[in-house]
Amino acid sequence: MSELTLTKTRLFEGVWEGVLTSAQEGNSQPQVKVTHLQEEIPNVEVVENREAGHWVVRVPIPAELISDGVQTFLIHDAKTGDTLDSFNLISGDALSYDIRAEVMLLREELDLLKRAFRRHCLETTG
Repeated sequence: MSELTLTKTRLFEGVWEGVLTSAQEGNSQPQVKVTHLQEEIPNVEVVENREAGHWVVRVPIPAELISDGVQTFLIHDAKTGDTLDSFNLISGDALSYDIRAEVMLLREELDLLKRAFRRHCLETTG
């Protein structure tokens, strides 16, 4: 089990960012590897923030990997091979089946029904 803990902070301008902390004492630079479909992603940065006592991990998402469907990226501790975290990009037709999209549609339909019910109540009481 890895002694490293990775916590996502944001995904901004095509770069996934997270904070990496270690349970071990010392300042040994962690080695992080990110893969997509078992292919390593280039230009991953691990920058130490000495004041905060952690490292900032930056994963630039290559434009050629953004496409319809679900794209999964795995973040590994390169020394142990343990998976530290993962993130997904979902786009295109896959979104139409997403439960969040279904909930949004249900909310819109509920708002439509509420307006129609209120209008009906006003027309029948006045």
